[in-house]
Amino acid sequence: MEVSAGLNPKRSEFTLAAVSELSSSPVSSSSTPVISRFSADRGVAELRFCQDSKFIDGFDVNLGTSQLFKLGPVQSLCISESSDSNKEKLYSRGVMIQFRNEEESRDFHSAFEQWQNEDVTQVTDLPNGTTSTVRSKFDNKIEPSSAKMYFHYYGQLLHQQNMLQDYVRTGTYYAAVIENRVDFTGRVVVDVGAGSGILSLFAAQAGAKHVYAVEASEMAEYARKLIAGNPTLGQRITVIKGKVEEVELPEKADILISEPMGTLLVNERMLESYIIARDRFLVPKGKMFPSIGRIHMAPFSDEYLFVEIANKALFWQQPNYYGVDLTPLYGSAFQGYFSQPVVDAFDPRLLVSPPMCHVIDFNEVKEEDLYEIDIPLKFIASVGTRVHGLACWFDVLFNGSSVQRWLTTAPGAPTTHWYQIRCVLSQPIYVMAGQEITGRLHMVAHNAQSYTIYLTLSAKMWGPGAEQGVILQTSSCKLDLKEPYYRMSQPQPYTMAQDQQPHQLLQTQEIPIHTVDLEEPELLQQPLENSGAQLQ
Repeated sequence: MEVSAGLNPKRSEFTLAAVSELSSSPVSSSSTPVISRFSADRGVAELRFCQDSKFIDGFDVNLGTSQLFKLGPVQSLCISESSDSNKEKLYSRGVMIQFRNEEESRDFHSAFEQWQNEDVTQVTDLPNGTTSTVRSKFDNKIEPSSAKMYFHYYGQLLHQQNMLQDYVRTGTYYAAVIENRVDFTGRVVVDVGAGSGILSLFAAQAGAKHVYAVEASEMAEYARKLIAGNPTLGQRITVIKGKVEEVELPEKADILISEPMGTLLVNERMLESYIIARDRFLVPKGKMFPSIGRIHMAPFSDEYLFVEIANKALFWQQPNYYGVDLTPLYGSAFQGYFSQPVVDAFDPRLLVSPPMCHVIDFNEVKEEDLYEIDIPLKFIASVGTRVHGLACWFDVLFNGSSVQRWLTTAPGAPTTHWYQIRCVLSQPIYVMAGQEITGRLHMVAHNAQSYTIYLTLSAKMWGPGAEQGVILQTSSCKLDLKEPYYRMSQPQPYTMAQDQQPHQLLQTQEIPIHTVDLEEPELLQQPLENSGAQLQ
C-alpha cells in the first residue's frame, strides 16, 4: 500500500520470499506469504513481519537502532540492537530477509532508508498498521487533552473491571454472541474499541474464524496478555493497537462487535468511531452487534432532587463570609448546578407520562448525523404535578439471525453502570393530567468527546375554552453532558405527593422495558411505539 509523506511517497508493506533470524530456520512463504510492514508506534519507526494475519513474535525491528546490509541480489541482512529485559543489557541481533526479485529488494532498501530518516514525531501513531502523516478524522474533531484523558481512563484495569462486573452488560453481550453462533462461525470479526478483549474472546468462543481486536489505549497490552492466557481461543485473535480511524486491516470483516455506548447513548462520541469502522472494514450487508440504538425520554417529577440541586447554591447566599458578601455569585452558581445532567437510578413511578424514543440505526446512520441530534418532544401528562425535567435512558438491539436481544438501561430494569440520566430544569412547569407537554431536545457534539444539551419543555393550555396550541408555560436549560452530577443513588422509596391520588400514579408496568427476546415482526414494529423519530 502506498502512503504519502509530504511530497515523497514511500511504501509501507512488502511481500517477501522468506524471513528468519540468523542461525534459525526461515519462515517460508511457500504456503502463505510473509508480509513486512513499516510503521510508527509512539514516535518510533518500526519494521514488523507477519504471516497468516499474525505478527511473528521476536522479529520486531527498531529502525532507529538498525542497519540494513545487501548480501546479494535478493538477500539482505538487518542488524539491530535489542535489550534483554531480564539482564537489562543490549545485544545485537540479525534478521535475514529473502526477496522475491531484485526490484522488490531495491524498493525495500529505499523504503527502509526513507522510514529510518523520517521525522517520526510528525507521523500519526499507527501501531500494527500502515502509517500516514495525515491527521485522522479523530484528531481533527477531538481536542488532544480530552483524547489523552479518555485513553488513559480506559487503559486502566480498574475501569475495565467496573464494566466487566456490570453483569447486565457483560451477560447480555455473551448471550447475544453465543446464542447467534450461526453469525460468527467461520466469520471474520472486528472488535471496535476492544478494551480488555472480552468481546473478542466471546466471538472466538462462538466459532469466529479470526478476530481483530482494535484498541487505542494501553489496555491493548493487557488484552494481549489475557488473550495469550487463553491460547485455545487466542490463536484466532490478533490485537491491534491503534484507532479505527487510522489502522489498516489485512481483510474485511463479516461482523463488527463493539460496546460504543456512553451515558445517553452518545456520550464519549465512540458511536462515530463505530460507524467509521463500519464504513472502513465491514463487508456489504455485514452484521453489527449492536445494530440499533434507541434514546428513550419522558418528563419526570422529583421534588427531592430539585431541592437537593437548588440547595447546593445556598453557600453563595452568605452576605458575610469572613467579611465578604458572596451573594453576587449566587445566580451564577444556581445556574451552574442546574447545567449538570444527573446520573443515577430512579424510580420509574416518577415519570409523568409514557416515554417516547429516538431511533439510531447503526447500519444506516452517517457519522455526520451524530454531530447534531435534534429530537422534537411531545407527551401527554398522566398526572397533575410539577415537571422538573426530562429523564433519559437507552437500549441497544443485537439483531442476530437466531435470537434478537435488547440491552436496556431503563428505570425499573436491573441497574447497569450507565444508570439513567436526568436533565433538570431550574424553573419547573406545572401540568394537569391529560395536558400536552411539548419541547425539543437538541444535542450538539463538541471536541471534548461529548455534547452540549439544549432542552426546552412547554405546557400547552388545557381544559374547556383553552385556545388550541397556546403555550401556557415554558422552561429551558443548557447542560454539558461531559460534566454530569454522578448521584449514583439507588431508587428512593416513592413518596406520594399530597395532591396526587393513587389512581393518578403512572404504574411501572406502563413503561415499556424491553428485556425479552423478540420475534422478527415484533422487532420491526417496536421502535415505532411512542416514537418521536423514525429510522434515520
